[in-house]
Amino acid sequence: MTPDQKEEIHKLRLQGLGYKAIAGELLLTVDSVKGYCKRHDLNGQVEVLGTALMCMQCQKSIRQKKRGRTKKFCSDGCRYTWWNENSDKREKKDTAIYHYTCHYCNKQFSAYGNKIRKYCSHECYIKARFLEQEDEI
Repeated sequence: MTPDQKEEIHKLRLQGLGYKAIAGELLLTVDSVKGYCKRHDLNGQVEVLGTALMCMQCQKSIRQKKRGRTKKFCSDGCRYTWWNENSDKREKKDTAIYHYTCHYCNKQFSAYGNKIRKYCSHECYIKARFLEQEDEI
C-alpha cells in the first residue's frame, strides 16, 4: 500500500465511507483497508460530522458512536483543560446558580451547579471542621 493510498483511505474514512466503498475506489482488498483503519483508529461507526470529528482541545480525530451525543473531546483530560482555559465561554443557566449563607462566617455567597454547599471557601470549611473540634477538647 502506497503512502498516497493510505492518505486517501484516511480521508475517505473520515468522510464516512465504508470499507467496501474505499476498497472498490482504490482497487484494494477489503481486509487491507480494514486493517489499516484498525491500526489508525478509524474502525467502527464513523459519522459525517465535519469539524465535530476533531477534539476541541488537541485537534486529534475523535471516534464517534452511531448513537448518543456528539463528542467534542477525545478524553476527559482534554475536556478539563479546555473548560479551565475557556471558562468565559460557558453558557451558565440562571436556574443552576444557588445562593447561600456560609455556616462559619455568615457571609452571603453563590455557587454554580452545587445544591448542597455549606461554606463560602475551603478555608471556612477547615476552620469550622477543625477549630470547633479543638474547642470541644
